[in-house]
Amino acid sequence: MQIEKKDIRALSKDQLREFFVSNGDKAFRGNQVYEWLWSKGAHNFDDMTNVAKTTRQMLEENFVINHIRVDQMQKSEDGTVKNAVRLHDGLVVESVLIPTNTRTTACVSSQVGCSLDCNFCATARLKRMRNLNPDEIYDQVLAIDNESKLYHNRPLSNIVFMGMGEPLMNYNNVIKAIDKIVSPEGLGMSPKRITVSTSGIPKMIKKLADDEVKFRLAVSLHSAIDEIRSRIMPFSQNFPLSDLRESLEYWYNKTRSKITYEYVVWKGINDNKASVDALVKFCKYVPCKVNLIEYNPIDDGEFQQASEESINEYIKALEKNDIVVKVRRSRGKDIDAACGQLANKEA
Repeated sequence: MQIEKKDIRALSKDQLREFFVSNGDKAFRGNQVYEWLWSKGAHNFDDMTNVAKTTRQMLEENFVINHIRVDQMQKSEDGTVKNAVRLHDGLVVESVLIPTNTRTTACVSSQVGCSLDCNFCATARLKRMRNLNPDEIYDQVLAIDNESKLYHNRPLSNIVFMGMGEPLMNYNNVIKAIDKIVSPEGLGMSPKRITVSTSGIPKMIKKLADDEVKFRLAVSLHSAIDEIRSRIMPFSQNFPLSDLRESLEYWYNKTRSKITYEYVVWKGINDNKASVDALVKFCKYVPCKVNLIEYNPIDDGEFQQASEESINEYIKALEKNDIVVKVRRSRGKDIDAACGQLANKEA
């Protein structure tokens, strides 16, 4: 009977060392293989050139490397790159490289599809198939780091968990992936250059604070009025703004780290004075900054970009109250790589 091979990247370094010792080899061999798997991103055992051929054969007999494959890569006229990433079981997610003059940012996915039901987001229309494993998240980052070096002659500078899926609904795997990304044995990236974006799940935000994470937190807010927010993001009926506020206060008291609010202004939905005033009030609870995000339509007419005049009303009110605000113009719209557009159209 053929044994089912285990994904080798599910093993810790200590477990790898134990495997080699139990097979009559030296423990340090586990260190070598671990380095190949993570910091060198080996796709198969034959890549491990400083490991004896007999040892590589033993690994091949016992394990697999469930590596992602970039199935399709699209380049936008603005330099943005979108990857359609094929997973080992055939499912597809998307990730994006976003370049500016000063940085290159990876936007990565955490789920195949999404657990939530935000009406304005293409990904939310996909059924959640499964959570991504830590190595699948890590591989997206590694692929984009390589693309950044290839196309922009510099390594990746920032990572945002703003791709497909709700990161806090895949909590353990996202945390493990970030641990690998910041580890000197992984990519050695500073956690301050990583932002995890959530639609706002109070219990999990508190857990982040209790776990003393060092990365940044962003919240997709879009309205500080419960009735409007529930229309935009129906799942938020279970997480009223009072609960979200309490969790964010808890986060700040524990971490002393500012929140970023992601906020899209839509015509006829939240482009009114009551919405502006409610956001200003909400921003005063916890030190924060606001990113006003350009909306990217997803085929139907319910959600439409608000006028520049409406967006300027938000900017004036926020700045008047000493709240940092930036307008984020979308990148990669011509290849459906902009915020809210990731939907596996090629899968």
